[in-house]
Formats: sequence, structure tokens, C-alpha cells
Amino acid sequence: MTNTEMAQQAATKDGFVAALDQSGGSTPKALKAYGVEESAYSNDDEMFALVHEMRTRIIKSPAFNGDKVIGAILFERTMDGEIDGMPTAKYLWEKRGVVPFLKVDKGLADEENGVQVMKPMPGLDCLLERAVENGVYGTKMRSVVNAANQEGIAAVVAQQFEVGMQIISHGLMPIIEPEVTITISDKAEAEEILRSEITKQLDALPEDKQVMLKLSLPTEANFYQSLIDHPRVQRVVALSGGYAREEANAKLASNTGMIASFSRATLEGLSAQQSDADFDGTLSSTIDEIYTASKAG
Repeated sequence: MTNTEMAQQAATKDGFVAALDQSGGSTPKALKAYGVEESAYSNDDEMFALVHEMRTRIIKSPAFNGDKVIGAILFERTMDGEIDGMPTAKYLWEKRGVVPFLKVDKGLADEENGVQVMKPMPGLDCLLERAVENGVYGTKMRSVVNAANQEGIAAVVAQQFEVGMQIISHGLMPIIEPEVTITISDKAEAEEILRSEITKQLDALPEDKQVMLKLSLPTEANFYQSLIDHPRVQRVVALSGGYAREEANAKLASNTGMIASFSRATLEGLSAQQSDADFDGTLSSTIDEIYTASKAG
């Protein structure tokens, strides 16, 4: 691994992983929720500059440190940016004590067999080399499950682990994220298939390899316990998936050994219009709540 201290923190420390990786499609929504309207920018560069300001404000906030936030997932442009003249990933680890991860997928393909696999990633090896140079510890990539379809879910999981091995070959820790949409009627059945397919892939991994998993909060509490306990799994983190923070935290707290990796739920209540004191206070209480739920879980 790139750094044994990072590996130990990612594997064992109490806390949660903040997802600060909104990309091109989700950035306008994230900015709007933060109180920045689309009229505030006229092109992608201006939009990404504003979202970098938002992320910088979060990362530099006093409460955002390795005491409770053990890791943070960055968007590629965020990794390429700087905070106070330091590359973002290095700043996260060296100044805040937070393990940096990088979102590496290029978005989702069209739905087929009830799922959306990841689009091709032709430049992935180059991106992974840059991630290593930047001091990144691991990566994250997302697929989506919209139905309890055996063929579709098997394809999602197979692709995730195939790319995961490519990521491992660069000395990085992959976070494998096959998100089950929380609103589907057959969510519990989809989770059954997903758990089975992930287990097959984990059992086939070489003994000296591990992955992290990022999963939707399950319908049945502790449903993913066998994955949490699997020797090829470093950590299992949960996505909020559209649940409001209070509900996400309540569900998380009932799942032993699972910690949060929330995006929207982390940003909830933050606004560009807040004074620094209000912003820091809101973020601090949010971090406390998510930390408590993660520790309870």
C-alpha cells in the first residue's frame, strides 16, 4: 500500500469517509443545495472553481480532521487543484490527517438488465499513476442496480472487481460501489443477489489482496455482516443514497461494523451565505452526528 499509516487508519479507526466527489452531472445540484445558483457561473471552469471553493471551505473547517473524518473521496479536478498552495490530496493527509481517495469512474452506461455498469475508462492507468504521485491512498467507482436481475447484478459486480484488480496493481485500495437504488420495490431481493455475487468475487481474490466496499444501507439490518467479516475486505462503508441525514444515520447505527461514506448527507445544511462561524458550527454538528452513527454501527 502507498502508506501503512493510511492503511491502518482506513481499516481500523473510528470515524467515517466524507464523499466530496460530485462530478460534472451532479455538481450543479450540489452547488444549488449550497446556495449557489446556475446564474453564478457561465461555463464548466467557473462551475468547478466554485465547487472547489466549497470543498476547500469544508476541508479547512476546524471540525474536518482525522479525529472523526478518517477519509475523503475527491473528484479528479479536486485532486488536480490546490489548497493553500499544496496539492489537495497531500493537504488532506499532511494538514488534516484525512486519508485521500479518488473517484475514478467516468459515469454510468445506459441501463441494461436492470443495472447501469460503468462507462469504459480508457485513460485509467494514467489516472491511477497520477493518483499515486499525488499521495492518494485509494479509489472509488460507482455502478447502479435498479432491479433484482441476476444477470445484470453479476455483470456489475464482475466489472467492479475486474477494474478493482487493475487499481490494486497500482498499489491503490479500490472502493467498490455497486449502489442499490433505495426506492426500488425489489430492493431486498437485489441485495440478496448482490451479496452472493460479491462473496463469489471476494472468495476468488488472492489471499494478499483486499478491497473496500461501498453499499447502500440494507433493507435488513446487518445483512452485509458476512462481507464486513470477510478477510478480503478492509472496510465496508455505506452511502446515504438519497435518505436525509437523520434517517441515514438511524439506519447506519443499526448495522454493526459499517461506517458512513455520505455525500449529500454530509453537505446538508451548509450554505455559501453562512458566516464562517455558522458554517463551521453546522459542519461540526453534522460530523459529530455521522461519527456517532458510524461508531454505533
